[in-house]
Amino acid sequence: MSAGVVVLDYGSGNLRSAVRALERAGATVDLTADATAAEAADGLVVPGVGAFAACMSGLRSVQGPRTIERRLSGGRPVLGICVGMQVLFERGVEHGVETPGCDQWPGVVSRLQAPVVPHMGWNTVGVPTGSRLFAGVEEERFYFVHSYAARSWDLQTDGHTRAPLVTWSEHGGDRFVAAVENGPLCATQFHPEKSGDAGAALLRNWVESL
Repeated sequence: MSAGVVVLDYGSGNLRSAVRALERAGATVDLTADATAAEAADGLVVPGVGAFAACMSGLRSVQGPRTIERRLSGGRPVLGICVGMQVLFERGVEHGVETPGCDQWPGVVSRLQAPVVPHMGWNTVGVPTGSRLFAGVEEERFYFVHSYAARSWDLQTDGHTRAPLVTWSEHGGDRFVAAVENGPLCATQFHPEKSGDAGAALLRNWVESL
């Protein structure tokens, strides 16, 4: 029986490509804003394009932060994509305006310090040892479209808690977080649904873990 995945529909861009990619990865997918369905699904995908503040506003309108928190407190998987990853951090700063995020991870999302912004196109990533998300595609390139990112990793863990696996990338000399695997919470700054065979394999890895 295939895993049931909800792609959270909160008004953030064209989500059909994510739905199709997850279906090809083997999931049964429901695109919905319904909080009850999002909480009950085997996996929840939080996509996002555009501005941090607009995405947070859309998420709040469908109880997204509460749904994410409730799922994670029960160990139920969540995958954030692009701005859907950024909003998992404590806050975002765009054009001098600071917006609170979902605060699952400490840290700030800020503008890339690179000669050319946005960062648009294919790029390599530095995958840590033991990654399940990137199994089989550790050396592949993925497709990015963004001007902002988490440019540091601030979460401290004690000796009793497994440290998150953080994947990094670089654009124009500026290093940023490209993906995180933190128990049931995973996220990618790049778009796996636009990353060809490598992105398809990554989504398949996530779906098979549900």
